[in-house]
Amino acid sequence: MENLRDLEIEEGKETEMIPPWTSHITIRGLVASIVIGIIYSVIVMKLNLTTGFAPNFNVSAAFVAFAFIRSWTMLLHKAGFVSRPFTKQENTVIQTCAVACYSIAFGGGFGSYVLGLNKKTYLQAGVDTEGNPPGSYKEPAIGWLIGFLFVSNFVGLLTLVPLRKVLVIDYKLAYPSGTATAVLINGFHTPKKDKKAKKQIHGFVKYFSVSFLWGFFQWFYSGGKGCGFANFPTFGLRAWKQSFNFDFSLTYIGAGMICTHTVNLSLLFGAVLSWGLMWPLIGEQKGVWFPETLPESSMKSLDGYKVFISIALILGDGIYNFSKTLYFTASSIYANLNKKTNRISSVDDTYALDDHQQNELFLRDRIPLWLACMGYMLFSVISIILIPQIFPQLKWYFVLVTYVLAPFLSFCNAYGAGLTDQNMAYNYGKVALFIVAASSGKNNGVIAALVACGLVKSMLSMASNLMQDLKAGHLTLTSPRSMLLSQAIGTAIGCVVAPVTFMIFYHAFDIGNPDGEYKAPYAIIYRNLAILGVEGFSALPHHCLQLAYGFFAFAILANLVKDISPEKVGKWMPLPIVIAVPFLVGANFAIDMCMGSLVVFLYDRLNKRKANFMVSAIASGLICGDGLWILPASILALAKVHPPICMNFLAAKS
Repeated sequence: MENLRDLEIEEGKETEMIPPWTSHITIRGLVASIVIGIIYSVIVMKLNLTTGFAPNFNVSAAFVAFAFIRSWTMLLHKAGFVSRPFTKQENTVIQTCAVACYSIAFGGGFGSYVLGLNKKTYLQAGVDTEGNPPGSYKEPAIGWLIGFLFVSNFVGLLTLVPLRKVLVIDYKLAYPSGTATAVLINGFHTPKKDKKAKKQIHGFVKYFSVSFLWGFFQWFYSGGKGCGFANFPTFGLRAWKQSFNFDFSLTYIGAGMICTHTVNLSLLFGAVLSWGLMWPLIGEQKGVWFPETLPESSMKSLDGYKVFISIALILGDGIYNFSKTLYFTASSIYANLNKKTNRISSVDDTYALDDHQQNELFLRDRIPLWLACMGYMLFSVISIILIPQIFPQLKWYFVLVTYVLAPFLSFCNAYGAGLTDQNMAYNYGKVALFIVAASSGKNNGVIAALVACGLVKSMLSMASNLMQDLKAGHLTLTSPRSMLLSQAIGTAIGCVVAPVTFMIFYHAFDIGNPDGEYKAPYAIIYRNLAILGVEGFSALPHHCLQLAYGFFAFAILANLVKDISPEKVGKWMPLPIVIAVPFLVGANFAIDMCMGSLVVFLYDRLNKRKANFMVSAIASGLICGDGLWILPASILALAKVHPPICMNFLAAKS
């Protein structure tokens, strides 16, 4: 925090030289935002459809934005052209626009409720169940996806605009991701950091090239089912059959470098617990706990245990953190309302002056209240009319109630994110899912519940993301007008880019295949959550309910121990919601993520000072290079161009 304070004091001296807010948004910035937004949309979509898990890329996007524009200006300079200075305000705006664009690829629910609506997931959930009636599915299509995303996300964008002063200035919420992004951007644009910035750009370009070429090289050997480096039996064929292998995915290694050791070790713990112990043991009960004649993919067979135990972990973790966040939110609001002293007066005079300068800029470029309110009302009316037309199962009064409650729910979620950095939009979405499923009846319940979940999740997630970005803008002395406009531009681009990217994946790859690469694990989870809300526990296979109770209790207990234990003990407690991911996905990506942690650990030991500023650059290069290769790979798949070689591994003859 002291480093952040020093940066803020130094930057505060330049306040009078800040250009007007209209100059924060530039043509080159918009081009950079679109390019970065598209690349990260592809990356996030792949992660979403393979594991359902994606780390926070805000800091990575800020670095890539800096590298993009700095490289562009250097090329122009060498060619003899003079370009305008690259400011931290422009860097912040580019990062905001790009993040708003790719956030829809994850927050739009393409790996959860959207796929939960399609026919494949409907069949996988079991058409003979009471809560999954015939015809209760809707195939994804570009038209309704874009329309639904536009109305739900733009409402979320406008929800908290009138409360930005309360959350950022009055309550001084930390918003850790936004603060970390601001510290990085401030550091980039401090002259003494220029040598480090050049090294970071060089490292990014180097590992971007390596990652892209490695993806291209791997493609040649993947010409068939079970072929290629992704199926390399690193620990032997028996372990490979249980998904324990290193699959050479540089995207996951890069993501593992960004995520904390706790996250990556929790993934590995979940993989060992499920694929190493539980699934083999439960599989031996075939014919006792579930019929031998059922395929493994049936919800009445082994997949039923995988799905519902994962749901138990997710719900247990969600309920605990949801309750904790609401408690801290209520306590903090109460404390702030009863606080009689001005917060600025409690700090030293130098910092108070700088804080005053930041606040003055943040309040000077006001966003008209009438604009936010009129925009919110307009999009609400459009949604109440349009959404029931797209989904007749979701009645208009459910949409109306959602939009009436949205400002309150968005405030609670954004306040909690400011305290804990946890965006709980998906938990609010699950609450809406259960309420609508129980209220809509057996014929309409599943589709209505999934759509209501998506609506709440999109609105609240977008509102929370906006406050994170406004916090970054506050610390980098960027006008809130330019931040809101860039967020709106990024959202509009994302509402088109994300569905197009999804449909490319949807037609190019076998999405939702539990035995394939693109498992989309949360699609079946959300579908079964909706079915559970409609018909209760009758859909569960034998002994599944008891196991689910046990893991639900474990999730709450693990969180409780983590919170009440000393830090040196609590930091080793696994994260239940992270443990749940490999239960369905498999162990190989957890091994890749742990490899990322191992790289960071070794780099830190060899050269701690260099590792502190190079890890994010290397990780970004690995992720972006591998992610960019997905675009030509998808085009080749759509054009029916197949890899020429199948590299496979077989057991030696005895």
